[in-house]
Amino acid sequence: MGNDDIHREGEGFIALFGFLTVLFSQQTYAQQLPQGPDQAPFPNSYYPFASLVNITSVPQGYNITSPPKYPSPWMDGSGDWGWAYKKAEEFVSKLTIPEKVNLTTGGGWQSDSCVGQTGSIPRLGFRSLCLQDSPLGVRDTDYNSVFPAGGTVAASFDRNIWWQRGHAMGSEFRDKGADAQLGPVVGPLGRSPEDRRMWEGFSPDPWLTGQAGAQTIYGMQSAGVMATLKHFILNEQEHFRQLGEAHQFGYNITEVLSSNVDDTTMHELYLWPFADAVRAGVASVMCSYQRVNNSAACQNSYTLNYLLKGELGFQGFVMSDWQAQKSGVSSALAGMDMAMPGDTLFATGNAFYGTNSTIAILNGTLPQWRLDDMAMRIMAAYYYVGRDKHQVPINFNSWTTDTDGYIHLISKTGYGKVNDHVDVRGNHGKLIRDFAARSTVLLKNTNNTLPLKACDEKFTAVFGSDAGNNPDGPNGCSDRGCDQGTLGEGWGSGTANYPYLITPLDAISNKVHDEGNGIIQGITNDTATSQISALASQASVAIVFVNSDSGEGYISVDGNEGDRNNLTLWHSGEDLIKTVAAQNNRTIVVIHSGGPVLVDTFKDHPNVTAIVWAGMPGQESGNSIVDVLYGKVNPGAKLPFTMGSERQEYTTDILYQPNNGELSPQDNFGEGKFIDYRGFDRYNKTPEYEFGYGLSYTTFEYSNLQVDCHQIAQYYPTNRKSKKAPTIGRKPGTAEDYLYPTENFDRVQLYIYPYLNSTDLKASAGNADYGEKSEDWLPPLSQDGSPYELPPAGGSPGGNAQLWDVAYTVTAQVKNTGQVEGDEVAQLYVSLGGPLDPPRVLRGFDRLTLAPGETKTFTANLTRRDVSNWDPASQNWIISDHQKTIYVGASSRKLPLHQEFSTSNIGGGGDDSSN
Repeated sequence: MGNDDIHREGEGFIALFGFLTVLFSQQTYAQQLPQGPDQAPFPNSYYPFASLVNITSVPQGYNITSPPKYPSPWMDGSGDWGWAYKKAEEFVSKLTIPEKVNLTTGGGWQSDSCVGQTGSIPRLGFRSLCLQDSPLGVRDTDYNSVFPAGGTVAASFDRNIWWQRGHAMGSEFRDKGADAQLGPVVGPLGRSPEDRRMWEGFSPDPWLTGQAGAQTIYGMQSAGVMATLKHFILNEQEHFRQLGEAHQFGYNITEVLSSNVDDTTMHELYLWPFADAVRAGVASVMCSYQRVNNSAACQNSYTLNYLLKGELGFQGFVMSDWQAQKSGVSSALAGMDMAMPGDTLFATGNAFYGTNSTIAILNGTLPQWRLDDMAMRIMAAYYYVGRDKHQVPINFNSWTTDTDGYIHLISKTGYGKVNDHVDVRGNHGKLIRDFAARSTVLLKNTNNTLPLKACDEKFTAVFGSDAGNNPDGPNGCSDRGCDQGTLGEGWGSGTANYPYLITPLDAISNKVHDEGNGIIQGITNDTATSQISALASQASVAIVFVNSDSGEGYISVDGNEGDRNNLTLWHSGEDLIKTVAAQNNRTIVVIHSGGPVLVDTFKDHPNVTAIVWAGMPGQESGNSIVDVLYGKVNPGAKLPFTMGSERQEYTTDILYQPNNGELSPQDNFGEGKFIDYRGFDRYNKTPEYEFGYGLSYTTFEYSNLQVDCHQIAQYYPTNRKSKKAPTIGRKPGTAEDYLYPTENFDRVQLYIYPYLNSTDLKASAGNADYGEKSEDWLPPLSQDGSPYELPPAGGSPGGNAQLWDVAYTVTAQVKNTGQVEGDEVAQLYVSLGGPLDPPRVLRGFDRLTLAPGETKTFTANLTRRDVSNWDPASQNWIISDHQKTIYVGASSRKLPLHQEFSTSNIGGGGDDSSN
């Protein structure tokens, strides 16, 4: 059991009126690690297996624990949060204890309109907060858009696209009445290529993901909604993330998966994009289902208190993933601020927060300053994005698209109008078409196959179920939990209902009809082999659409329990390609997938003359691919991951079977930092298509690399204390003050309330052993509101502000040497030079549009953080003595320009209490 993993509260106890009884339980410190720099597992070491497939056999991780870190840091308004802090303080100071509890507790599954909804504060005219999926569009409603997935737009390498997409999505959530969009996703990062929800995130490269996540957050929050960054942290597979899912699929485990990682890998890989997001001012962070070093992620004081709120200086609030909360007071003390959806298990009415939080305040187990901080963080985030100015009534219902229905579905009460069917799409269809086209990667193009000309093609043939419609309609499978028809999004809670879905076959047919007089025919039955062969032999060009789907773990599609079982194409896509290519020497392959697929069986086929990766493009799928195939858009996107020739080339894999008996499966991240292209480079594996790879209809040339050094101040670790924890507003009253109201109060069955059933706290808790404060189990310092030492790498949102000092400006010349205008993504990589460093890591890029013959200057700034390594001993970022080199070019393997550089201009070390 991890040190923070206080026993699951409430097991075996059912409280009066549906509340869980057990607030607290004994914490075991038998495996506590020392409070020193080597707390984390595998300090300064890795397990670099060159041909590792099943790294889960590494036994060292079974006894890894997560060290306790208390107290939970209270927000201080640092960064640009000061004004929001003051407004929140003014509001929270007016609240009673139950009203503060209401802010922090969801009303329960299907109790209100949104997938998650807090309690309200009617006395002050404050309605409940609406939290709604998903990271690519408003889930479970109508008259909304389905945007390209995060893993698709990552390929654009275009900050403007990321911001625009975030703003457009945010405006749809705002106009539906949602207060928080549950996105973007930077966890999973994409450790394993089969990872189920890699498409919801951006890229297995942390620098690219950090940039995409930050710009998306800026866009969302500029529209007036709170962005929710998820999932914190090491949430890298679906298998074994929840007990209910595992048991459903026949795995008899007793606790969820533990993701076990060393301190250096945590900072240089998985925590990196979260730091960028916190620096961007993200309003909220969602903690994840699985364990981190054997402590539940939503009550892990090391990751929440120390890393997120301490080291990264996060000012917003932490909400649980739905049913990820494992305890009440334990979670609160460990840094979790909001319980979602409020009940411990869906539709039970039992809660860890709610009434139990009120009791904990009254008996002193939960300090008032901690509840105040929870409320402050929520309200500061609310004001920070302007919800007080942008909020509109909730005008949809997540549980039905009918106009009328139950207001409280779970209790089937309050029947009336629940949907106003507000159309929030605006001109977003045009944006989505453009985003998807500019995120499409051209992988192969021989004999000038592309771009096509509709007026010149005599006979165009289209093949594959991925080119056509789902026979049950685009929303025919709940949460897109099937793979029928063209693939525009994966499955699970990260989806949205299509307003329409333009299929590739329809769009290509329209193109041919509108601009030419050729023949256009298609076959969407993947197994009609004889008909496919006959049609392919007649066509002047054959376009084959194939896909590989994935999604969230509560749905299994064709035996894929969220995570993909392999990297091959679905529906025997390889056979379909071979059948067509055997008959047609101008075969174009279009791949829709959320991550890498194996292309080795057809990549070098002489009749496969073009290959395109189109990701998961959203509702304008067919139109966007037509724009690329027919040259309206010159492809300029680059792969945001690596495509290998076989599964075994990747240094990681999904843990598909429990490896720890019937206990908690142990997933040891023994590959360290060497995932995706870092692993391919480390072990000198040649990919089919490397990270950052992508062709154009023109060509480019690089020259004249220059590195300008900037003299920046010496780096000082943060050496100061926080202020004392503030107590905001009135002191707790007595139990009599918090009884259920007796007048004008219509209690909804199974709804989570903050009120007491009795003035007897034991009776209200429902169990004689609870209701009184017990000092035995409380973690040391968890109640202490005294000033505490800030982490050395902390001090401001995102970390020590000096980490973002610009140390170098890198420039290079990029020339369009072809005949048409095109976009080139110039990329900058750095070798940090150490024996445990990847050969190169991405540290800059820019997408340049160049006319034929035009030359532009690529410019990128390198910060202190970009050239630093994490040092577990000092718990800080340091500049190593190893020789460092800058590389600039078109991909992670095509880097014609390079130059060594000195770090003597960067001050390091030192100590200064003034920081």
